[in-house]
Amino acid sequence: MNDSSIHPISKNENIKLPILEGMIPAGFPSPLQGLVQDAIDLNRELIDHPAATFCARVTGNSMIESGISDGDLLIIDKSLDPQDNSIAVCFIDGEFTLKRISIRKNGVFLVPANPKYKEIAINEDSNFQVWGIVTFIIKSVNR
Repeated sequence: MNDSSIHPISKNENIKLPILEGMIPAGFPSPLQGLVQDAIDLNRELIDHPAATFCARVTGNSMIESGISDGDLLIIDKSLDPQDNSIAVCFIDGEFTLKRISIRKNGVFLVPANPKYKEIAINEDSNFQVWGIVTFIIKSVNR
């Protein structure tokens, strides 16, 4: 990840898209009644802390089994405290990585969601920082 892939969210942006009334059934088809009723503001729906929220695009596939693929867009909140099982953008020993945080009795680990990758143990000598917590994943279904 580099600075060109980080995009701050502006709370002045007014992003409103039409929204269908009700839910879209994923089972048996049913008529959509009422069709477009209102608009949805994506800032209000996706961003709790605008001054601390950024977007970044994923490169790589170490989190594929958590539903995060190469090219997905992440919404990352830097104001949230890391919790056990959080998916976080971390800075470790000079590099950024996206992993799940695992807090155990024997320490903190960064856990990938792909068996091809090894977990990373955080130790006293690690230059480590949780840069932000992933709050939403935006993916294209047409890639």
